[in-house]
Amino acid sequence: MNKSAVLSFLTLTLVCFNSCVHKTPEGVRKPLLEVEGKFLYADEVKQIIPPNVNDTDSAAIAESYVRKWVTDVLMYENAKRNITNKAEIEDLVESYRKSLTIHQYQQKLIEQRLPKEPSEEDMKAFYTQYSGQLILQENILKGLLLIVPKNAPNLNNVRSWVQSANTKSLENIEKYSIQKAISYDYFGNKWLLFSDILKRIPLKITDPAKFLSSNKFVETQDSLQHYFLRIQSFRTIGQAEPYEMAKDKIAEILLNKQKADFILKFKNEIYDDAVKDQLVTFYKK
Repeated sequence: MNKSAVLSFLTLTLVCFNSCVHKTPEGVRKPLLEVEGKFLYADEVKQIIPPNVNDTDSAAIAESYVRKWVTDVLMYENAKRNITNKAEIEDLVESYRKSLTIHQYQQKLIEQRLPKEPSEEDMKAFYTQYSGQLILQENILKGLLLIVPKNAPNLNNVRSWVQSANTKSLENIEKYSIQKAISYDYFGNKWLLFSDILKRIPLKITDPAKFLSSNKFVETQDSLQHYFLRIQSFRTIGQAEPYEMAKDKIAEILLNKQKADFILKFKNEIYDDAVKDQLVTFYKK
C-alpha cells in the first residue's frame, strides 16, 4: 500500500471512528492493523490526534504514528529473535523494576509522612546560619519606576512625589498614573533585578554597584518619554541574598535533606526490625 493509499485508509478510518464510535458496544475495540501478533487499535490512534485538526492533517499525524508503532514492534521482535544475552537483559529489567518500585514506595511514604514544606522557623534558622553562602550573582533593588510622556503635565509634582515616595505621594502617583502614565511599577515590597530595570530606562551605567549606592532618585528622558526611578533599597553582587529571595531555595534544600534523612532512618529501621524479629538468617562461616 503506497503512502496515498495509507493516508486515504487512515482518513476513512478516523472519520468513521469519529462518527461511529458512540455506536460501538462498550468493551469492543476496533483493530486498525496487526503485525507480529500485536494489534494497534483505532482508539489508540484517535487519542494522539489533536482536536480541531482537518482530515488531511489527522491522517498525516496518524500515518506517522502508525509507521513508528509498526517499526517499533518489528524492531523489538527481530531483536528478541537475534540477541544472545537475554539473561543479562532480564537481570537489567529486574534491577530497574526493583529500583522503580522502591522509588515509588519511598515517594508514597514521603507524601504521607513528611510536611509539604519546612516551617518558617526552620527556614529562617537556616538563613541565619548559612546566609554567608547564599551570595547574590546580580544586583537587586526595591523601589518604583514611573514612565510618562515627555509632555506630561505637572512634572514638578510628579518629581516631588517620586522623590519622597511616602504613603500620600504613592497615592498621588497611583491616581496620576491611571490617566497620565505610560507605565507605573511599584516594587517597594519585593526585590527586582537591576538589570531588568535598566532594560526599561535609557541609562548607560559602567558601575551598577556604585550607581546604586550613589543614587536614591534618578530622572532621565529620551525623545518621547520621561523616566522617574526611586531606589528604596538595594543589594549588590557578592552580598548575601535577602531572605525573601532565598526562601524558595532554602525550602528546597531543607525538603531534600528531610527526605534523605527520612529514607535513611526508614531503611535502618527496616533492617534493625528484621534482625530483631529474626527475619534475617545469618549463617556462620
